Amino acid sequence: MAKAPGISEQTTPPFNILILAQSGKLEQQALILTASLRASSPRWQGRLIVAEPLPEGAWGGHQTAISPAHRALLTEMGTEITPFTARHFGAAYPHGNKIEALALLPGGEPFLFLDSDTLITGELADLAIDFTRPSASMRREGTWPHPPLYGPGYGEIWRSMYRRFGLDYETTLDLSQPDEHWERYLYFNAGWFFGADPAEFHRRFLSWALAVRDEPQDELANQVLDPWLDQTVLPLVIHSLGGGRPGPELTGLDGDVTCHYRNLPLLYARESDRVIEVLEQATAPNRIKQVLREWFPARKLIYQGKGRDKIRPLFAGAPLPSQERPIRQVLKKTDWWLV
Repeated sequence: MAKAPGISEQTTPPFNILILAQSGKLEQQALILTASLRASSPRWQGRLIVAEPLPEGAWGGHQTAISPAHRALLTEMGTEITPFTARHFGAAYPHGNKIEALALLPGGEPFLFLDSDTLITGELADLAIDFTRPSASMRREGTWPHPPLYGPGYGEIWRSMYRRFGLDYETTLDLSQPDEHWERYLYFNAGWFFGADPAEFHRRFLSWALAVRDEPQDELANQVLDPWLDQTVLPLVIHSLGGGRPGPELTGLDGDVTCHYRNLPLLYARESDRVIEVLEQATAPNRIKQVLREWFPARKLIYQGKGRDKIRPLFAGAPLPSQERPIRQVLKKTDWWLV
């Protein structure tokens, strides 16, 4: 039988997975991710490390601890819950957790970071990942930068970023895209990314993100960096480590093997029937249901069937919009934007 796109006859060596979890929505999503990983990828070998920010440092004054019920179940399913102290981002910029948490991973061991709102839908062990050539998710929209009317444009903004950190800019361009079109420039969604050495990845990601945040160059004067700071710096880190856009061997990520669904209403609105089946089967065991049904979106959409009965029909019979915003608008208008 032929392999699906993005699946290789050569299996990838063992690698570690890093996700984030803390009190609230993230612990719920981490539970779903872990359950789907164990159900869909039984041959994957590696450590699943759950980074938990402590309520101190940049998270001081905030409740971050994973609940006892979630902690027990995540541990039972083989995760390693590892606390860390956020020093630089924390509550002011939660996306920075992924930058700081990379320090938890063992140096020199290949890693894959996954946003917690990810569903594992296939066998990770079958992916042909070349960790020496880092890459990241291309399931993104043109969210950054937003060039002002009278400049600087996309090219000038991105060129200034590469020049600042001593990197070659021209080799990052997708010349099949027209000048000043956002897809011409190296830009990722930070929902997944990987590399060969998390220690070096962390060092560059943290150093450059702090530099851009604290002292943005003149070309960024009109740019908003929150919440896109991580995605602004990620292309620079990946390019500096010899990586770039993912090739066809990685189509399983954001394809047949993983699904970055963002939130449960969006999952029911736009993902395939197979993704929904994986979600509902992975969360069906009683030990998972007893914990997860306390979360209102899961109780309504998964266990009471409202995702299939109410959200799915809203988007049936017509092509989905290419952008997420119109989908969100429909969900909000119909009171199904449960987050």
